[in-house]
Amino acid sequence: MDLPPSGSLTGADLSRIDAQLAATDRLLERNYPGDDGTRQPVHTVYVPADHFTPGFAADWGARALAAADDHGGLERLGALLGQDPALAAAVASRVSAKLGSEPIEDLRLDFEDGYGDRGDDVEDADAVAAAAAVAAAVADGSAPPFIGIRFKCFEAPTRARGLRTLDLFVSGLAAAGELPAGLVLTLPKVSTVAQVQAMAYAVSRLEDLHSLPAGRLRFEVQVETPQLILGPDGTSPVAQLPHAVPGRISALHYGTYDYSASLQISAEYQSMEHPVADYAKNVMQLAVAGTGMRLSDGSSNVLPVGEGVLDAWRLHGRLVRRSLERGYYQGWDLHPAQLPSRFSATYAFYRQGLPAAAARLRHYVERTAGGVLDEPATARALAAFVLRGLQCGAAGAGEVRELTGLGLPQLTVLAHPRLAQPAGSSNH
Repeated sequence: MDLPPSGSLTGADLSRIDAQLAATDRLLERNYPGDDGTRQPVHTVYVPADHFTPGFAADWGARALAAADDHGGLERLGALLGQDPALAAAVASRVSAKLGSEPIEDLRLDFEDGYGDRGDDVEDADAVAAAAAVAAAVADGSAPPFIGIRFKCFEAPTRARGLRTLDLFVSGLAAAGELPAGLVLTLPKVSTVAQVQAMAYAVSRLEDLHSLPAGRLRFEVQVETPQLILGPDGTSPVAQLPHAVPGRISALHYGTYDYSASLQISAEYQSMEHPVADYAKNVMQLAVAGTGMRLSDGSSNVLPVGEGVLDAWRLHGRLVRRSLERGYYQGWDLHPAQLPSRFSATYAFYRQGLPAAAARLRHYVERTAGGVLDEPATARALAAFVLRGLQCGAAGAGEVRELTGLGLPQLTVLAHPRLAQPAGSSNH
């Protein structure tokens, strides 16, 4: 039977289907907004809170460059990480510039494991001093683009202490003026959804008390306990987090050593690449897909110091590359000498993939023949890859424009199409 040109379904049919799917539409709009296209740092540096001064980042950059120079330079490091001479030279020049200008992208002043229990009076004073130091660093332009604190967890023994440090730090920043644009708060050792809901309540109260816009204080959740991956009822609490407090959580960070130890992995085998780590991170990846929440891998505790510098760099570079290949674009660094291998491995990842990604993206945009027929979803991934490389400094804007024919605004919209849609727009 020939169908009429207008089709057989009526407006009433469409209205009925729209009504049936209204709840789905609201869920997707509210809980799955996708990535917002802003920059994600390639790493987070952790330092005891009382060690931070406005000159901290520059000092780490100088120490990182000195470590590289002491062991043959950044090009030799690139060769150590498997880069061919041309790539090693290109990467080395960019890493050198990076370590001189922005050696730390994200810094966490640590009041938890890296700080310990020093008594309430000392921690109170350090929390107030941390707020003042961060405000001063932001004011003079020496602060990393992202900066904040990790306070003690919400388990009963440390809950009041963690909340007090959080309060003193945020209140100190608020009193000093506008909060840093890249302010990050980290809630560690989360084991239940209720702890995250409590954190959401705490920051909402701080917003009210300091006349901050609703939603201004977002936070990271550290995944360090198996209870967050698999709950007592057989469900996955981590998958519930984006929906329990929509818009509040900015990222999930994997905690390598707490998580491994909680599963009785002996210290020698605790690693970012242990099977238990991969399983937890795969669940995390599924849990945040489409929500706009970012992911960070953990750290390597094998530091490039003493006799083992080259072996530690080789290990760290391999682990960084492994994380990038698996869709984890951020990790933790614990020592200045880890910065050269972090940026060398990261920049090599993007520079090696840039020519092919740019060519495929150009063929897609210009609708010209290429060796691969890419779909819109793959084009988004290609654009996101190029955009990340540009944002972290692995490639320059002129280089990207020459290879892709695209400027930053076009590239951003290709990677994150929702940014081009007017608020409240629909598919029909």
